[in-house]
Amino acid sequence: MAILKQKVLCGADVFARDDLKLQGKCGLITNHTGVLRDLSSTVDMLKSKCNMTALFGPEHGVRGDVQAGEGVVSFADEKTGLPVYSLFGDDISESEKALRTLDTVVFDIQDVGARFYTYAYTMTDAMKLCAEHGVKFVVFDRPNPIGGIKAEGTILDRRFSSFVGRFPTPTRCGLTIGEFALMMNETENIGCDLTVIPMDGWERNLYYDETDLVFIQPSPNIPTVDTSFVYIGTCIFEDTNISEGRGTTKPFEMIGAPWLDSKKVIEEVGCQDGVILRECSFTPTFSNYENVFCHGIQIHVTDRDSFSPFALGIRLLDAIRQTHKEFVIDTDITKLIGTDEILNPDFNAEEFIKKAEEQSARWQESSKKWYLYK
Repeated sequence: MAILKQKVLCGADVFARDDLKLQGKCGLITNHTGVLRDLSSTVDMLKSKCNMTALFGPEHGVRGDVQAGEGVVSFADEKTGLPVYSLFGDDISESEKALRTLDTVVFDIQDVGARFYTYAYTMTDAMKLCAEHGVKFVVFDRPNPIGGIKAEGTILDRRFSSFVGRFPTPTRCGLTIGEFALMMNETENIGCDLTVIPMDGWERNLYYDETDLVFIQPSPNIPTVDTSFVYIGTCIFEDTNISEGRGTTKPFEMIGAPWLDSKKVIEEVGCQDGVILRECSFTPTFSNYENVFCHGIQIHVTDRDSFSPFALGIRLLDAIRQTHKEFVIDTDITKLIGTDEILNPDFNAEEFIKKAEEQSARWQESSKKWYLYK
């Protein structure tokens, strides 16, 4: 029996359905997730509705095939012949020059709802540049894969602002990319001429796979909707000597190391709502512990509504720190967690989690002003 799913039109589909147009020279910030319902490219749809002169790509590139943190080169798009500029890397001066020549910039990329996911800051950085040069900015909205009901995690301390966490928002913000753009445009005083094309049919309680849309993995290590959930909690292990599962078929859903006593850690963490922790083994093909056998923990999500991935990530990290002298935390973890409290020798995980819950609840209440959906 087929499972009935909610019909959703993303912003790009609504733009095409309503036969909207853009005036002047246009550019598109997109990647492989910028598609319509039938999986045809937003690039092709927009070319018939505006004078498109350039494409721009975020981290992982326009095609989404570049691993995290790797440089992204500029090139000419094979299909359209349009120049493609990178908005990720140390030197994006050529991309900035190209943006300044446009009348309108469109953003169409699937986000995952995590503060440390960089696509949102590619967007807000471009918004700032457009504001400075009088360029209009349009966001084609897309679902938050992990829903719009719950916010959780720490509120980033501006001292630790970076490209993996730019603004004082929670680890999990509970906003769509369009709502995030609206909120940051006002609260961060970006002040660009912003238009968001809302979705049709999406509701806040919907997870991505409860819609009738096809989930295209937004980056090489977010292959499924469940990965998007667990990523909220396990991405922090990137700045430790624990493998976060890159180089396996379950990135972020498995963590481990050659020296990890998985059983002891699972016992220390205890039962957690909405999830089962299982001892496992894996050998990463790249990244941390490449080609080295690791003892690990796999996170199996059983109830998304009750699961709190941020709290689980903190409890796992604290349990490993308490039980393994081999465990090392890099100070850069402050950028991912958004605070340096985690480095305190007298760190108390439960007090930290409770404080974060209170802060994110207050932030979420204030964010409702920018909601586009019920």
